[in-house]
Amino acid sequence: MKQGTMNILFFVLKTKLLKNGEAPVLMRITINGDYDDVRIQRSVPLNLWNAAKGCSKGRDRASVALNAYIAELHARALEKHKELVLEQALITPKLILKRVFGKDTGMRTLLGTMMEGIGEMETLAGIDYSPVTINRYKNVVKKLQRLIPSYYGKEDITFHELTPEFIRAFDIYLKTEAGLCRNTIVRYMKCFKKFTNMALAKEWMRKNPFYGYKMEQDETDPVFLTYDELQTVMKKKFTIPRLELVRDIFVFACFTGLSFIDIKQLTAEHIVKDREGNFWIRKARQKTKNMCNIPLLDIPLAIIEKYKDNPKCQKQKVLLPVPCNQKMNSYLKEISDLCGIHKEISTHTARRSYATSVCLANGVSIENVAKMLGHSNINMTKRYARVLDQSILNDMQKVGNNLFVSDI
Repeated sequence: MKQGTMNILFFVLKTKLLKNGEAPVLMRITINGDYDDVRIQRSVPLNLWNAAKGCSKGRDRASVALNAYIAELHARALEKHKELVLEQALITPKLILKRVFGKDTGMRTLLGTMMEGIGEMETLAGIDYSPVTINRYKNVVKKLQRLIPSYYGKEDITFHELTPEFIRAFDIYLKTEAGLCRNTIVRYMKCFKKFTNMALAKEWMRKNPFYGYKMEQDETDPVFLTYDELQTVMKKKFTIPRLELVRDIFVFACFTGLSFIDIKQLTAEHIVKDREGNFWIRKARQKTKNMCNIPLLDIPLAIIEKYKDNPKCQKQKVLLPVPCNQKMNSYLKEISDLCGIHKEISTHTARRSYATSVCLANGVSIENVAKMLGHSNINMTKRYARVLDQSILNDMQKVGNNLFVSDI
């Protein structure tokens, strides 16, 4: 009963008889000294079991049926072993047994598995995954759907067909054909790698296709509004209601440091009052689950008060009627144009502006800023401090250029 280094054994548990007095039959697969076994959901009277042959020696109907099933499982194990050899998969006893009993269908495809995973993410949208994150995974699938047919000559591939060469080809495709910047490529590759890591863990593939691939991001300075620019946005009068709403939500984010998804989920339960009468936002960040403790200043408090009777807020039991992220970013571009601010503003710009112009520029310690932002690592917050230092230097150089030695 051998196939290469695989042994197939059928045996019974003599010490764990069933209620009917019979012994349960087990199937064991051994490969290179490692083994795993499983009950085959059949039993046999102990006096009828032939341990040497691994079958029943009875001639009754039940014994004949049992032996036929054992023969079927034996043949199926050999077949699944051959399949795994062809797939170049990491062959283990557990994987063989999974395939024999239909718990692992084998030949998992890349795009099929990714789309299945995205479907699961969508059921957890707003809970474990933000719409932005889900959309990023969808974009990765779309890009793979364009490259795989030209690279492999078919619509989808199995995980074991993935190679380091394809990973490099995908990187080049994202850079050239898709026209993505380095940091976006890295974010896409991290999404991709999540599924290859899962495939390795589930033994759907043997080799890591990302081996040797470096996900190095370009160092970029985060865009933020100076306090003067923020004041310009706050004082701007809008006659279009949607722009006024988006401006208010943006300003709220600038004075709380909350991300788009955290503001969208904000409810009255997240607002607490301390013994001195100060209001705080206490909420776990949706992205990291790190707890944020943020003092509520007068400006964000006034914005909450402004929208307390909004129909959407009343219906959804939220504090602010936040539009979708796509609309927010689109309207913010209009707002920046109307305010004469020549920066690429997005919802995340507000969070950076809170860290730099509202907090660090006003003497708040970097440790406290990190806590309020919910950063798990202070190094994440140090980026904002570095950018602020550069901004101060640039401003002072402008002052220096306007001075003359004769002025001294």
